[in-house]
Amino acid sequence: MKSEIVEIWHGKVTVEDAHYQAYWRVLDEAEQIQAGKFKNALLHKRYVEIHGRLRNLLAQTLNQSPEKIRIKKAEHGKPYLADYPELAFNLSHSADRVMIAVGWNCRLGVDMEICKQRISLSGLVDKCFAEKEAAYWSQLPETQKNQAFYRFWTRKEAFVKATGHGIALGLNQCVINPENPTEFLRVPDNCGQAWEWRVQDIVLGEGICGAVVTDKKFSVIGLMDFAAVGFPVNLLWQTEVRILSSSRMTRRIPRIRYMIPEAWNWEKRIGAIQQTTEGTDKTFYTITVQSAFKKFLAAD
Repeated sequence: MKSEIVEIWHGKVTVEDAHYQAYWRVLDEAEQIQAGKFKNALLHKRYVEIHGRLRNLLAQTLNQSPEKIRIKKAEHGKPYLADYPELAFNLSHSADRVMIAVGWNCRLGVDMEICKQRISLSGLVDKCFAEKEAAYWSQLPETQKNQAFYRFWTRKEAFVKATGHGIALGLNQCVINPENPTEFLRVPDNCGQAWEWRVQDIVLGEGICGAVVTDKKFSVIGLMDFAAVGFPVNLLWQTEVRILSSSRMTRRIPRIRYMIPEAWNWEKRIGAIQQTTEGTDKTFYTITVQSAFKKFLAAD
């Protein structure tokens, strides 16, 4: 993995008995003790599989045996690699879905949520959103409010996880720019400058919201699917370029291209350009680019 790339792996937690022992064997003692605390069999198996997948992914990245990787916890509970602190990782799961992000020399956080319908979002918005965010959300049409809530929520959760402080930091203390949701307007004083942080929505499928936050600018965010085995397999890479219609970048859409060595001969294609509208006057163009294997993407 190159240092300018964040890799994000996602998929379903299969909880298949055929793979359970393979996942269990790579867990350390602390993880096995934690797994044993789940009295519900489904939750127990999900925990074992998720942390087994995490260890296999880290092992592949580091060229190490998964059971030998030492995972410790920082002051506020965020896990880190004792022997490779320069490799950041973070995971999130919701129901039977899991997402794991890995990147070098950065602070990194991810969050994903199944977008269930909620009947009383306004109370959560008042408690967890900053004034500017709440005002933006309140003026949205009712049909857009549920997904918009989860978009803001996952961005904020990813940020507090990236800082290592967790939700105790206060979700309303990190303020996403509603006009440009890839940037922060304000973060807590002990988290550096707002401009140092970047947030990116992650496309995980209909009815699922995801986001990644880092304190480093990356040229590529790779999105890969887990195979239904104990090892991560590159089935698909996908990235999005999201451009405000009024931006000067709009005219450069046809010039988006791959930077892949021709000798590798990997399948590549640019998907359809999708036009979306947020709020009353913000129109974006989203370009989805996919490759059958790993990847590098740049704009001319």
